[in-house]
Amino acid sequence: MNPYAIAVVLALLADYALNLAADLLNLRALRPELPPEFSDVYDAASYRRSQEYTRARTRFGIVTGTVELAVLLVFWALGGFGWLDGLVRGFGWGPVATGLAFIGVLVLAQLLIGLPFRYWSTFVIEERFGFNRATRATFWSDVAKGMALGAVLGGGLLAAVIAFFERFGPGAWVYCWIFLALALVALHFLLPTLILPLFNKFTPLDEGELRDRIVAYADSVGFPLAGLFVIDGSRRSTKANAFFTGFGRNKRVALYDTLIQKQSTGELLAVVAHEIGHYKKKHVVVGMLLSIAHVGLLFGLLSFFLREEQLFRAFGVAQPSTYAGLVFFALLYTPVELVLQLGMQAFSRRNEFEADRYAAATTGLWRELAQGLKRLSADSLSNLTPHPLYVALHHSHPPIALRIEALRREWGSAG
Repeated sequence: MNPYAIAVVLALLADYALNLAADLLNLRALRPELPPEFSDVYDAASYRRSQEYTRARTRFGIVTGTVELAVLLVFWALGGFGWLDGLVRGFGWGPVATGLAFIGVLVLAQLLIGLPFRYWSTFVIEERFGFNRATRATFWSDVAKGMALGAVLGGGLLAAVIAFFERFGPGAWVYCWIFLALALVALHFLLPTLILPLFNKFTPLDEGELRDRIVAYADSVGFPLAGLFVIDGSRRSTKANAFFTGFGRNKRVALYDTLIQKQSTGELLAVVAHEIGHYKKKHVVVGMLLSIAHVGLLFGLLSFFLREEQLFRAFGVAQPSTYAGLVFFALLYTPVELVLQLGMQAFSRRNEFEADRYAAATTGLWRELAQGLKRLSADSLSNLTPHPLYVALHHSHPPIALRIEALRREWGSAG
């Protein structure tokens, strides 16, 4: 049997098995006793409901992952990749247009397969637990906008990558790296002003005590507050959030309207200080640099495997091409991506602790930050006892209990 086929199958099955093990361990880690730390925001009924929500989402994720893997393996076993390659080549187009058609069909098929699961997630699971606020019109509008945005941005980037490899051969990975790095930087500038507003409405935070305290705090720590906005998260969900995005004059701090409704002024100020902490500690810049390094590694390896005819034969494709190589390499890259994901998730969790410390140190509101975190966990029915393996694989934020423990350990003695 083709060695690349064996490697890809083993990689996919190992990835699936690891995630399945993490899911099952996470379910076993659920504890019937409410942690005492959260007794002021959970009662017995809401705590049971949070565990029911974790079970429902975990089982749904297992079904989704199983179906997606099964469809991929069946499509591959039936010669689907070779059939699709022959189909798009038959149009007689150039390599860029042929590649866009090949990958476009695969992406569209993946989207169509995933749509029923996405619909069920929104209108059955999230509805059942009282989170969903999206209408069907909003749901389908999001799908359409996402597809259009993916076609324009994703299609444009893909066309450029194929064109570079067609023009410069194996050495094109350097040009692709530079091009994608510039695109990542540009995306950070465009995201808050051009892309996010396609999906949500951003309105300036009203004048009042909250705005005054946030502006005064930002001035005190030397943060150039270019924009302080409220995002209409309640259009889609009752869940609350806040985030910082953008660079330069496009920086934005955005608070979900649901967050403002549920938290006190002190808690909201602590949340904003946490987001500013990400900026002051250069988490966004370092994260972007790591992403750029990741892209360089990916394209460097890709340039080698594009010359491996055995890789294409493993998928039933007789004639090597850049576009097919991109797809097949992505599957072969699964173990590397898993290792990098573990590292990036750990890095992100470290950043969250650091942003918490910054917020507590610069505001003195560690109790308010801890209380705000507890309210967020209760409002979103978070799992309070996640298994460490599940956290390692899936959590960009540390478990709430660990964040509160860290705040109390460092600041509790200060009064």
